[in-house]
Amino acid sequence: MSQRKKGNKKILFVVFIFTVAVAGAIVYAAANRQIKMRHTEEAKLNHPDSGDDNGIQHRPLTVESDENSGEEENKEFVSDAESAVLGEESEVMETQQITDEDLEKQRTGVILSQMTLEEKVAQMFFVTPEQLTGEENITAAGDEIKAALDRYPVGGVVFFAKNLQTPDQTRSMLQSMQDYVLHTQSLPIFMGVDEEGGRVLRVGSNSAFGVEKIKAMGVLAGQQDPKVIYNAASIIGGYLYDLGFNVNFAPDADVITNNVNQVIGDRSFGSDPNVVAEMAWAYSEGLYEHGILACYKHFPGHGGTVEDSHNGYAYTYKTLDELREVELVPFWSGCEKGVDFIMVSHVSAPNVTGSDIPATLSRELVTDLLRNEMSYQGIIITDSMNMGAVSEHYSPQDAAVMAVGAGCDMLLMSDFFETSYHAVLDAVMEGKISEEDIDASVSRIIEAKLQLMK
Repeated sequence: MSQRKKGNKKILFVVFIFTVAVAGAIVYAAANRQIKMRHTEEAKLNHPDSGDDNGIQHRPLTVESDENSGEEENKEFVSDAESAVLGEESEVMETQQITDEDLEKQRTGVILSQMTLEEKVAQMFFVTPEQLTGEENITAAGDEIKAALDRYPVGGVVFFAKNLQTPDQTRSMLQSMQDYVLHTQSLPIFMGVDEEGGRVLRVGSNSAFGVEKIKAMGVLAGQQDPKVIYNAASIIGGYLYDLGFNVNFAPDADVITNNVNQVIGDRSFGSDPNVVAEMAWAYSEGLYEHGILACYKHFPGHGGTVEDSHNGYAYTYKTLDELREVELVPFWSGCEKGVDFIMVSHVSAPNVTGSDIPATLSRELVTDLLRNEMSYQGIIITDSMNMGAVSEHYSPQDAAVMAVGAGCDMLLMSDFFETSYHAVLDAVMEGKISEEDIDASVSRIIEAKLQLMK
């Protein structure tokens, strides 16, 4: 998870080991004491008759007694145990420390072990409320939402302007949905939105919300001050948190390398990869100030394309080495700093993969490059699976299975959600996708959600 959330090392694990060792030493000391009591009258006189049939190991380390001899014996009893343990466990005290991350992984493992395969697969889908329910224009968390969440406990729901009418309506809808999920499941649900600034504002574009309309990041980046970006993102994070969101699909970490590019344009921080990396992280920190998770997009870079992947195939003709020099720089920075999500685009990179396959469906780009070479530890999510680059060339079922097989942890807005869900589930049952890979993806999702619960 995010490096900003990793704390100092704690000694909880050591305390646990130490406590167990103390208890064991206590039992050992007690046994020796009982043997000595059989052979010495003094021990018999000094030992209080507790009448406890459960054995000495259940006796507390400190007890209140009206007899001074009992109190003295208890102190001696603890002292014996402490001496034995301190002599044997000093090395453990120095080496067996555990980090916050390790503790979270232990808790994650417990939660994961209690989930069915169906629940795990459902967690990997991030859908609109309409895709979840089959209804149109959802603006409230009514019975149809709750029933759908019972059938398919999806990992996240993404909202658009049509779902967001007023502050009170939005708060009520999101809070009701979150309350229901927390009541029926052990984890919160991701509540996502695209709120970049500029032309991508689902909330800020609606005057009913009365929030500041943030300018495009390409415009603000012209001031060459990361604090300007941080402050803008903090404003966005503040009102998103107030409304009940916990994920923002921003910032745009694309580097503009083609001036005729229109799909990204001023959504990007610019054409200098190092500046984009710096500004993208400043934006993320502005969100983090308010507990909103951030998402870098659109890996491996959409700033050099002429085509728009919303409408069909879009291409980058860069080689992998060329991508490493420019487009990948901000994403590499995000990997190192621990951004929560990275969104993979549907851009085709034929000089990397040797085909037209969108990046979302390419194991070479998702797993080999992003997960392994770049060592990304967070959640890999697809761009919207209903975009033309995917939907015009692959069935919803095949696309969903291919994206998971490529290494994506979450699928955003899969067309025909139920069909896609069952296709992934069937692929696991048939051995086309390993359950170990599903567990790895869901573990990352759980870890991110545990951060939201702090």
